[in-house]
Amino acid sequence: EYDKRRNIVFDALQDMEGVICKKPKGAFYITAKLPVENAEDFVRWLLTDYDIDNETVMFAPAEGFYATECMGRDEIRISYVLKEEDLKKAMNILKQGLIEYNK
Repeated sequence: EYDKRRNIVFDALQDMEGVICKKPKGAFYITAKLPVENAEDFVRWLLTDYDIDNETVMFAPAEGFYATECMGRDEIRISYVLKEEDLKKAMNILKQGLIEYNK
C-alpha cells in the first residue's frame, strides 16, 4: 500500500519542472528539492495565498530536519500517508502552485 502511495507522489514530483528527489526505499515520506529559494516562504504562501477550488496543501519545510545550517532550505518533506486520491490532488496543487509562485 505504501509503495503505491510513494509511487504516486514520486511520479508526480518527477513530472514537475525543476523538482529533484530520490525514490525512498523504506520511509513514509519523500524529501524534494523545489525550484524556490526558500521552501518555508513557499509553504507559507501556499497556506495563506494560494488555493485551487478553495483547497490548498501543507508541507513541512525540510530545513528543520538537517543539523547543518541552511541545508534543506529549498526542500520540503512530503508524507504519503493520505488516500491515493488525496495524494493526487495534493500533487496537482503543488505543481500548479509552483508554476504560479515562480511567475
